[in-house]
Amino acid sequence: MRPGQIIVFATPVFFLLIAIEFAVGRVRARRGTGHDTYRLADAVNSIGLGMLSQISAVLTGLLRIGIYTAVYSAVALFPDSDFWTTWYGWLLALVFYDFCYYWLHRMGHESAVLWAAHVVHHQSQHYNLSTALRQTSSGALLGWIFYLPMAVAGVPPVVFAIVSLIDLLYQFWVHTEQVGKLGWFDRWFCSPSNHRVHHAVNDNYLDRNYGGILIVWDRMFGTFREEDERCVYGTRGELRSWDPLWANAEVYWALAKDSWHAKSWADKLRVWLKPPGWRPADVAARFPKPAFDITQVTRYEPPVSRGVKWFAGLQFLLLLVGVAVFLWFSDEMPLQQSAVWLAALTASLWAIGGVLQGRLSVTEVLLVEAAAFATASAALDIAWLHYIFKPLALSIAIFFAARRALKAGGVGRFDALLLAGLVGSLAGDVLLMGPASLFVPGLVGFLLAHLAYIALFRIGVGMFPRRGVLAATLLIGAAMYAFLWHGGLPPALRIPVGVYVMVIACMAAQAIGRAAVLHDTDPSARWVAVGACFFMLSDSLLATNRFVMPLPLASLWVLATYYVAQVLIVRHARPVA
Repeated sequence: MRPGQIIVFATPVFFLLIAIEFAVGRVRARRGTGHDTYRLADAVNSIGLGMLSQISAVLTGLLRIGIYTAVYSAVALFPDSDFWTTWYGWLLALVFYDFCYYWLHRMGHESAVLWAAHVVHHQSQHYNLSTALRQTSSGALLGWIFYLPMAVAGVPPVVFAIVSLIDLLYQFWVHTEQVGKLGWFDRWFCSPSNHRVHHAVNDNYLDRNYGGILIVWDRMFGTFREEDERCVYGTRGELRSWDPLWANAEVYWALAKDSWHAKSWADKLRVWLKPPGWRPADVAARFPKPAFDITQVTRYEPPVSRGVKWFAGLQFLLLLVGVAVFLWFSDEMPLQQSAVWLAALTASLWAIGGVLQGRLSVTEVLLVEAAAFATASAALDIAWLHYIFKPLALSIAIFFAARRALKAGGVGRFDALLLAGLVGSLAGDVLLMGPASLFVPGLVGFLLAHLAYIALFRIGVGMFPRRGVLAATLLIGAAMYAFLWHGGLPPALRIPVGVYVMVIACMAAQAIGRAAVLHDTDPSARWVAVGACFFMLSDSLLATNRFVMPLPLASLWVLATYYVAQVLIVRHARPVA
């Protein structure tokens, strides 16, 4: 059985145990003998990060296993498969792995660049079995280094893979507050009590109890701490977000900013290698951060309606099924196909986090999901799915814009032009899905859409308020047109494509000029300008692929940039106050 299939089989067991823990917590809370440790948004975020970790591991796992196998093949000292597959060989390999895991885990708290990956597992302010599933998507980038001693010793790759899975699965059950202290077991093994200490931000508990299966490593190396006060969970640099992408990126981004601002080249490197929280003196002075105060910690629980919770829960269950199907077949998928599904599923997870955080509406979530699956189905050449989701995406965008206008008091000139741009884009989408003879009519649909957007972005700021920007975008358009001409643009299309290039360059110039004029009064205008630039990029990729040379996964890049453009415009375009 392949690794992805093992995870799929284990998933129902995980959810059964989560359901039992949830029920026990509810009963104890009602009786006053305990408390409920679950909140929907937090559990969805944790499990979603676990899903993201698993689907990204289809790509990053090749790095870990590939390097391990290469080192094993080159320098293994005792590559005796007969020994390692005896019961005592398996046991030794498991203990060996747990020892290596201890040092990886410990360094994950003592080196900032490793903490940037590991922090994901600690971000939840709740402690329950769903927290166990909350895993990083970038740990494999450097984590493989700590397991190379096993490869050098001669532990076969298949044995390494299995004991790593055993070690990981063992750690699931220790993430609970419903199991108290276990006496002698706590002295030898990682237990719920021991691991609660590890997840706490209390001064006495910080950076303790790293063991995966055995806690004896912590006792040997001086990092053990017994649970003797109530734990406060989370991280000292609180996440305060349900965005799974930001959860994986927040510490990397903070380190990159500190490294950029540091004056000393040595400090630029130390930022990444020093313990988490270390900052160069000059950076700390310029950009001070408040000291951590545990008495000021509050749980992040943005209010959302019951209907939104039901919607997010249903969407999450559907996505869970999609991830399970992906993992079941992932080991046999070509790498490019896996990357496409990774992108689509990640976009959907991001959207669900957005609606639970109040950043996105239900309609916007449906728009993002439809756009993601329209893109994936095109890139993977699943025609029937593409014929459903591509027109659906812009139809949802039109509904969103119309509904927002009606709620604001009616469809005015601004809203009418926005809707005209979306309708023209929808017409272009539908026509370009047809035979090649409909390419020019499709081009006309998008041409009309861009003319509507130019008129839209003109309201309140005038035509081309920044002439230098207009000159720059026209120059870029001219260079792109020359590239297409030289690459083999058919004579019959030279005039219509030339007109189209000029219009989209003007549209981008108008949007950027509008953002420059409104930068103080309407910050969202800059996102509209970014969307216009993505439109230029999308059309450039489409034309390059069609007339000059085929691009790898062309549909993925063309449609991904196209939908980013449309979403940014429809979401952020607002009348000038």
